Amino acid sequence: MDKKLKLGIIYGGRSGEHEVSLMSAHSVLSVINREKFEVIEIGITRKGQWFVGQNLWSRIKNEDFSDLSEAIFIPTPQEPGIYVEKPGGLELFSALDVVFPVMHGTYSEDGTLQGLFELADIAYVGSGVLGSSVCMDKGLFKHVMTSNHIPTLPYQVFNRKDLVDDMASCITKSEALSPYPLFTKPANLGSSVGVSKCTNRNDLMEGMLHAAGYDRRILVEKGINNPREVEISVLGNETPRASVPGEVVPKDIFYTYDEKYINDTAELIIPANLTEERIAEIQQFAEKAYRVTDCAGMARVDFLIDRDTNDLFLNEINTIPGFTKISMYPKLWEASGLPYSELIEKLILLALDRKSQRDQTEREFRR
Repeated sequence: MDKKLKLGIIYGGRSGEHEVSLMSAHSVLSVINREKFEVIEIGITRKGQWFVGQNLWSRIKNEDFSDLSEAIFIPTPQEPGIYVEKPGGLELFSALDVVFPVMHGTYSEDGTLQGLFELADIAYVGSGVLGSSVCMDKGLFKHVMTSNHIPTLPYQVFNRKDLVDDMASCITKSEALSPYPLFTKPANLGSSVGVSKCTNRNDLMEGMLHAAGYDRRILVEKGINNPREVEISVLGNETPRASVPGEVVPKDIFYTYDEKYINDTAELIIPANLTEERIAEIQQFAEKAYRVTDCAGMARVDFLIDRDTNDLFLNEINTIPGFTKISMYPKLWEASGLPYSELIEKLILLALDRKSQRDQTEREFRR
């Protein structure tokens, strides 16, 4: 990088993971090298409004938008950037060379925001539209894993209309997966938002309805009575590499939102106490899953191990994982020899590399 790049850092968003995004962005902003990057902060409210301005992070956090300028991202390849409205019309607030979407969940991690960046022909950190959307939808993701002979837990996918039209049938199909416990989840959300552990039929019905409040599609999957939760970080584009694995030991009934971001009671064991053979297996499955879903930049891959049988299951891929300094993704890379600040710069370089690959694609066909 020979020039000081204009780096847009986008956070917040119209998602159940709005608060998580703010926590991640706060950490990224605190370590970014301002000598290498001119940082342009862009905050998105819970209702989807885009803002720029002074003390933006705290303003978005406190939902105080006074004196901020409402921003418009114009996806024109000739001059992509952030514009603000002035009396004489739209005015360029800042051009952008690369964007780091420090956002999680719907309208950010699911391919929608990535599509906007693709239209603008701008470099951005993380997976593209395909990888983001496939990994975001837990049902579709499990189907892709099964098709590629990567072990995953049995599951069923329903939508809100299924629950309204025939809840009894949804319960019957779910109970056919395995004995309780069963887990219910919104198919397109993360950070354990809307997730329930169900130990009986009444729990199951309430869990499905709870998940349906966060997404149109609902996943029900087999639970493990005595699981180990192992996570691994992956970094790269066409040739990804995996970090050392870490283990999460929750104190709650499972690794809940409160444990991840509020109570901080879960124990993180880095590196996880696993045999060399099991570590190699996890790394190979993580890298394979990353490639077959066309991920790029970064992802955290989560596994479950049944303590009773020692069976391994790939649970999910998070294409924009939590990025606070105590989040598992950066901590695993730190344990693998890549410090937090260097990790952020590496991700930006990977974004620029991915953009250079896209630039080689012919966009016109004329005869």
